[in-house]
This record gives sequence, structure tokens and C-alpha cells, in this order.
Amino acid sequence: MAATALLLLAGPASAHVSVQPQGEAAKGGYATISFKVPNERDNASTTKLEVNFPADHPLASVMPQPVPGWDVKVTKDKLAKPLEMHGNTITEAVTKVTWTATGGKTGPGIGPGQFQQFPLSVGQLPEDTDQLTFKTLQTYDNKEVVRWIDETEEGADEPESPAPVLKLSAATGDGHGAPSDKPSAETASHDDDAADDSDTAASTAAASSSSDSDTTARVLSVIAIVIGAAGVAFGVLAGRRRTTT
Repeated sequence: MAATALLLLAGPASAHVSVQPQGEAAKGGYATISFKVPNERDNASTTKLEVNFPADHPLASVMPQPVPGWDVKVTKDKLAKPLEMHGNTITEAVTKVTWTATGGKTGPGIGPGQFQQFPLSVGQLPEDTDQLTFKTLQTYDNKEVVRWIDETEEGADEPESPAPVLKLSAATGDGHGAPSDKPSAETASHDDDAADDSDTAASTAAASSSSDSDTTARVLSVIAIVIGAAGVAFGVLAGRRRTTT
């Protein structure tokens, strides 16, 4: 009974709004991230989600993926300090993305015992931090609002309503969050060596083929000379026999 009680108490605390990258979210690059929203109520549906973007690390590019049964609104504000991105000056950034349920075959929003994914393409990710915190509000159709806004402190226990945190990986060097397609100098050297080996093998094979051809021709010539000499000798012997007769 004690173990069951502990599981029941731990269940709701773990089922909070979270954010995860699809693949990796590299510093200085672009990534696709997804907010996972579970419904924690047995008698209400989630009908609205508001995700607030960090003001200390603004993101200029935010594109939502359409989610059936939901309307989405991207809110932008002017930046106090413009950003430089790919040679362009960015004067505004996304401050909030809001999804509102419009209804569907199974009813409006996220029903009890269900969850929903809300994907976004974001960038350019900052290079001077290891994570981004997105304070989020989850609204139910009974007007209840759950505020996932508590920041988790290092070394401390997880708060009751933690804000979703996106962990950033090390920069990949190409600014797009993916390995570069350009071959390295070492790879190019190996390719050149392989090409040289291939050319050498081809030359050796050609020389071997030419040598075999020359040997065959010489053998045939010797055979022809032997046959010719035998013919002459046979003719001489035949002539002597006739003279003797």
C-alpha cells in the first residue's frame, strides 16, 4: 500500500509539459523541437497552450508545423538590441506561440488520458548558453490554468510546476546543426592514394597482359620455324630416296 501511494503521488508530478528536439539542437544552428503536452485532469480537456520564449536569448526564426484541430498564433516584438544573422540585421523576435483548440472528431483539445505534440522549427540557436527555458501556460476547458513557469535550480529537487527546458548540444561548425558535407583533407588524401593505387594496378595489369601477348607470339613463331624446318628436312630426305631409287 505504501509503494502504491508513492507511485500515485509521483505520477502527476512527472507528467508535465516538456520540450525535446527532433534529432539534436546544436548551438548556433537550427532545430525542430516539439512540446509534449499531457492532460492531467480526469474531467477536463486542454484547449489552449501558450509558450513564452526567453527574452535573454531571442529567436528570430520560429515556424510552427500545422496541428489538426488547433489554430496557432506567433507573436513577435521589437528587440531592444538588434541581432546580426547571416549578414542581415534582425530587429524583432518571437516572444510567444499560442495554440488554441478548434475542435475535431474526438472533441476539442486534449482529452483526459491523452497528450499532444506541438512541433516548431526554430533558430538561430544561441551559442552562449547550454539551455533555453520556455515558460508555458496550459488552459483547460473548465477555465483552470496550470502555470509551468518554475525554473529548476542546479542541484535542487524538481519544482512542482517546472518550465520546459531545451538542452543545447555543442556546435557542429556549419551553422545548421548538422555535420558538414565537405570532405576533410585526410579523406581527400585517402581518396587520392586509392586513385593512385587503382592506376598502378591498371598499369600493372596492362603490362602483364602485353607481356603475355608477346610471349605467346614468340612461342608461335618458334613453333612455325620448327614446323618449317621439319618440312624442309622431309623434302630433302624424300628427294634423296628418289635419286637412290
